[in-house]
Amino acid sequence: MVPINRIYDTLLAEHLNIHRQMAFISGPRQVGKTTTCRMHGNTYINWDNIDDRESILSGPGNLIEKYQLNRLSKTSPVVIFDELHKYPLWKQFLKGFFDTYADHLRIIVAGSSRMDIYRRGGGSLMGRYFLYRMHPFSVAETLTQDLPDEKRIIRQPKKISPANFDALWNHGGYPEPFLKRDMRFSRRWQSMRLEQLVREDIRDLTQIQQLDQLELLVKFLSERSAHQLIYGNLANEVRVSIDTTRRWIDILVSLHLGFLIRPWFKNVSRSLRKEPKWFLRDWASIKSPGDKAETFVACHLLKAVEGWNDMGLGKFELGYLRDKEKREVDFLVAHDEQPWFLVEVKLKDESISPALKYYQQQLDVPFAFQAVLETKYVDADCFAKTGPPIVVPARTFLSQLL
Repeated sequence: MVPINRIYDTLLAEHLNIHRQMAFISGPRQVGKTTTCRMHGNTYINWDNIDDRESILSGPGNLIEKYQLNRLSKTSPVVIFDELHKYPLWKQFLKGFFDTYADHLRIIVAGSSRMDIYRRGGGSLMGRYFLYRMHPFSVAETLTQDLPDEKRIIRQPKKISPANFDALWNHGGYPEPFLKRDMRFSRRWQSMRLEQLVREDIRDLTQIQQLDQLELLVKFLSERSAHQLIYGNLANEVRVSIDTTRRWIDILVSLHLGFLIRPWFKNVSRSLRKEPKWFLRDWASIKSPGDKAETFVACHLLKAVEGWNDMGLGKFELGYLRDKEKREVDFLVAHDEQPWFLVEVKLKDESISPALKYYQQQLDVPFAFQAVLETKYVDADCFAKTGPPIVVPARTFLSQLL
């Protein structure tokens, strides 16, 4: 069965029920923000709509009157502002709007750029919002839309249907291609999304002029998911300075083309390499099976870590480990600054990586998993007991995340 609701429906409903703060919903293009938000809102106002833009510019009082938000109602009306961060004075507008009307209505603010980045500067919104970062479908989200809690952050394992797993692997987790499940459509969708990101989002939100060189950088990054970034090499290939390369990659991260995972440091006897690893947000277009498998798991782990943080379940971090002797473990997840579990990703079942054993002993990590993509689901809890590294099916392990 194909899921219809999202875990973010549950999350947003909980927020609106118990918090007066604004809900900031951030995430990539086409991840389903508008669809989810509109299920919970009475009034939808989109900065990209010229009539709505005029209403915003007319000021909070006129906007309240136009949408009759000052009328008595049984429940607090919910107002959605979409893509408002494109308005240069959006923070000042929201501050005034919230301070005046927060006791009478609820506010959702959605945006396709990373609003946790663009919120800086201008009028302070401190204490006036909670941020929720939205991700594509994952293995766990196809199985349940319930929220975890502090007593049980990790879910009980549950079997994903072969059809849903294959759709995730082949088409990605973005709702449209995942639900449509047509390869011709998925290829066109991927191409269109990339073109919109480079040509529209970057043009609208940045002052970059060298779009041809930036497109070349995007091409290189699209071919190097799950690899360490050597900024000097990339700068030489694109023919720009190292500082420009770093700045452009930061912009591409803020616009959700991909994300960086940095080495995790704590009590490791030998110095670790400092280069971050780069991962695409959409694993479906990756050609190399090994890189695709590692990116697939990376996206699941990032969704879990950011989701747990956004729900206030603790402080979670995602990193990787690699020293100068080239001992590497793909991922480390830390909970409240303590290593919690290690993950090494493999396509096929094989002997456990020596680096997994090495780092588990060095860092005293409770759990160490070698997650295998091409292995059948096993109905057993990966986190049932601590101990030495174990080989686990990725289908089982990922079902226990978010």
